[in-house]
Amino acid sequence: MDRLNNTVRPYAWGSTTAIPELLGTDPTDEPQAELWMGAHPGAPSRLDRGAGPVPLDGVIDGDPGAELGAPTVARFGPRLPFLLKVLAAAAPLSLQVHPDLAQARAGHRGEEERGVPADAPERNYKDANHKPELICALTLFEGLCGFRPAAAAADLLDGLGVDGLKPYADALRAQPEEDALREVFAGVLRADRAELAPTVDAAGRAAERLGTTGSPHAGDYAAYGALARTWPGDPGVIAAFLLNVVRLQPGEALFLGAGVPHAYLDGVGVEIMANSDNVLRCGLTPKHVDVPELLRIVSFTPAAPEVLRAGPDGGYAVPVDDFRLYRHDLDEGHVTVETPAAGAGPQILLCTDGSAELTNAAGEHLALHRGESAFVPAADGTLHATGSGTLFRATTAA
Repeated sequence: MDRLNNTVRPYAWGSTTAIPELLGTDPTDEPQAELWMGAHPGAPSRLDRGAGPVPLDGVIDGDPGAELGAPTVARFGPRLPFLLKVLAAAAPLSLQVHPDLAQARAGHRGEEERGVPADAPERNYKDANHKPELICALTLFEGLCGFRPAAAAADLLDGLGVDGLKPYADALRAQPEEDALREVFAGVLRADRAELAPTVDAAGRAAERLGTTGSPHAGDYAAYGALARTWPGDPGVIAAFLLNVVRLQPGEALFLGAGVPHAYLDGVGVEIMANSDNVLRCGLTPKHVDVPELLRIVSFTPAAPEVLRAGPDGGYAVPVDDFRLYRHDLDEGHVTVETPAAGAGPQILLCTDGSAELTNAAGEHLALHRGESAFVPAADGTLHATGSGTLFRATTAA
């Protein structure tokens, strides 16, 4: 078992206080958006086995079988297949979507063959992997996820009373549902930004006003109004009206699969994802928006967000093998966690409240306090945890 030293990413949308509070450090007055725990080459965690700090990806490269376990190497190759984060959003993230594995492989191969530089702003596929993800709330957490039914989206737009939105509302009612959502989504993102900006801003002002009324949609309108304040004139604000607003209570989680448009709006959560950088942005960003590629990737099937709760073993059920996330509430003096046997897979453990004492099969001990994390190699065997607090455990499918 190895204590991790992790990197904080200072993205502009991040909270200035949430991650420092978790880590017990002083705020810097700069945004601290994500705490990364894993072996992603962009910001690998570091550990010290007696010869000084070394990056986790280098440790894994040295002996993938011992660090990851033979099943993990056989399934995913000699790399840690997941990345664990603490995400602290004080402003909305971009509206985005991720490809499935086949789309990622084809898209990456195509851009490589065309010679698109890896750091080019128009590059869509940084790697050949998919990027499913799960967010588990530590605080009240708000986001957007998946399309509303077309008729419900039309009603929401009509409720704003903005003349410029009437063609979109009419189009949502004029065709089969998925065709209607595709047409309006594409039409908004292809519109001339300067021409659409007055409609975006009028919609935002109307949403803010309706967000303070007793309307059954007041909470959703308030969320859209906040989006419009943050991104004035951005066509993505209108696209966001087509999506469901979802609110998670602490301990609740949301899985985001391929093709599902989404955006995190506000709150702090533990996020786990496949080890990939493949993001196609749909709006709420100054970065490149590739509308033709989006229309190939986005799923226009309406679906209400499914809020997940931990099962009896503390795990959140997800339909991918790249990762599993478990949330354990520890009781002082009791063995509460028994993780897979030796060789089954690597693990990262994060204490978000209180403290935990970890013991591996060799009888070695490691104490984790709030904000601290550890890497447990597959070779370490069954792990026991005791303590009082909350412990998150990230691993792969058994």
